[in-house]
Amino acid sequence: MLRIAVCDDLPDQLEAMATYINDFIELNAHDAEVRQFEHPDGLLTACERERFHIYILDIVMPMINGIEAGREIRRLDREGQIIYATTEPSFALEAFSATPINYLLKPVDKERLFQTLELAISKVNTGEENIITIKTKDGLRVVKLSSIIFCEYVKHTVLYTLMGGERLTTRTIPESFAEHVRPLLADGRFLQPHSSFVLNMSRVEGFSKDGFVMRGGTVIPIPAKQYPAVRDTYMDYLLSREGCP
Repeated sequence: MLRIAVCDDLPDQLEAMATYINDFIELNAHDAEVRQFEHPDGLLTACERERFHIYILDIVMPMINGIEAGREIRRLDREGQIIYATTEPSFALEAFSATPINYLLKPVDKERLFQTLELAISKVNTGEENIITIKTKDGLRVVKLSSIIFCEYVKHTVLYTLMGGERLTTRTIPESFAEHVRPLLADGRFLQPHSSFVLNMSRVEGFSKDGFVMRGGTVIPIPAKQYPAVRDTYMDYLLSREGCP
């Protein structure tokens, strides 16, 4: 799934940009998600734990301007495509320190935006090597989604169990578990069968009413009321993988 982040402190301009992007998505039949942020702080916090493929940033914003935000995004994400959209042409040279793919002046021309999005999408990788950034007590860890077996919510932290037996525990998370695992659930391989667990369906070794047996032997329970929906989702995943290597 293509993931696009838009950041603008003016709600009307933020909504207008999101509308343009959704028009582009519908026109081109992309599988995509658009997230809106009214302040760079919110976007940067999100970037510490999840990945976006495209970032569209205003420049003139309070506290942290779009150029500073772009530099920090580039530090966290070397592959994301940054697009600036602003009323200020004078920042163009400075903005390129964040290596954006384009610098658009407001009011944004819809056709030029669409052309820029097409170029950005041609450069992004939405395949199996998607990653997330996990903030642990020892620092930030970049982890491939394919390496995650499951994660568990434990006392306001999240414990990740990875291929090879490694386990990573986050710092105390300020957001809910549901919000924290949103990047995982946006990927078609992940399922939440229980309020405290999210698992990688490609790492399941057994399945019954008692739960999922994961690689390594951990059993993840399924509440009885959730079983039919969980079973159907998992069966759909297995059917979608038939014939795939």
